[in-house]
Amino acid sequence: MTASQRPEPADPGGRTTTDTDPIRVSFRRYAGVRTRVLEVGPQPAESADRGPRRVLGKRATARGQAKPTAPRLVLLHGYCDSADTWRPVLELLAAAGVPAVAVDLPGFGDAQPLRPGPMLPQLDAFAAAVIKEQAVLGTVVLAGNSLGGTMSLRAAENHRLPVAGVVSIAAPGFVDSWLIRTVARYPLPLRMYSALPLPIPGFLVRAVAEQVVPRLLYADATAADADQVRRFTSLFPDYRSTTTRLEQARQLVEELANAYRLEEVRIPLLVVVCGKDKLVSAASGRQLHALVPHSRLMVREDWGHCPQLDDPIEISELLTYFSASASRPSKIAARVAAEVSEDTAAG
Repeated sequence: MTASQRPEPADPGGRTTTDTDPIRVSFRRYAGVRTRVLEVGPQPAESADRGPRRVLGKRATARGQAKPTAPRLVLLHGYCDSADTWRPVLELLAAAGVPAVAVDLPGFGDAQPLRPGPMLPQLDAFAAAVIKEQAVLGTVVLAGNSLGGTMSLRAAENHRLPVAGVVSIAAPGFVDSWLIRTVARYPLPLRMYSALPLPIPGFLVRAVAEQVVPRLLYADATAADADQVRRFTSLFPDYRSTTTRLEQARQLVEELANAYRLEEVRIPLLVVVCGKDKLVSAASGRQLHALVPHSRLMVREDWGHCPQLDDPIEISELLTYFSASASRPSKIAARVAAEVSEDTAAG
């Protein structure tokens, strides 16, 4: 189901891993997709003669072994992003001793590409595999930004997944900005762009991206981190890749029209609204909060679309406090986790 893991000598996201780096980098396979995993916190127990313990299956649920209950954060990134967006937060969580993982979603970062066809079901299967792996090690709390927020909400709707709580940050699909609505309803500009007789030179594509990306993702473009901007613009190295990403974005926005069954969300939910978000309007988060009556709402007027980049200190503290509170009333999550373990052992 998941769990083939082997260490890599360096982080393909650009930073060489060293003994002093609190973030462990590995490659694993979830739902058939090989991807990169960034992880902090205590490592699973190791056997001197057998090496790392299996995190799934009968060996992880040996008789007499106490089931772990400490909350574990699973961090999901947005469209055209990667697990590296969570690096500043992961470093702070590591310093606080909070276990957390961030993964490259299929089609992004160093993950294998998405297959042809609907995108959300593929992402659902991938997220479910990550959740089930982490649930063996502790109580799982999901936090997702943008598309990651969508995946977290969809996971919360699945009562068979052992999720104790969800933080949804700027999830699209409710009351979106004019830019997202344009991509969905008026694909003509995309067709015109892809039909230009001469491809736009790659250096010009990247130059435009370097100007646009900080304005879309940050509350204050002048405060954008150069390394993070460079990472985003690397996704648009040339004309062909840009047209592919734009077409993929159009498909995703279409799928978001029927992405949610919010009446099925029964676990703790924190909705984070970012006042300076240029992609997902503040009204979107407020509508999500209204549609899930037991949810909590947090509004920060000074945050942009990716607050983990704007304010990693506040985000790390927010996630720490929420995961601790969400994991306390965990009887339902524990029951679901037991069912998952039984299914895994039977398989």
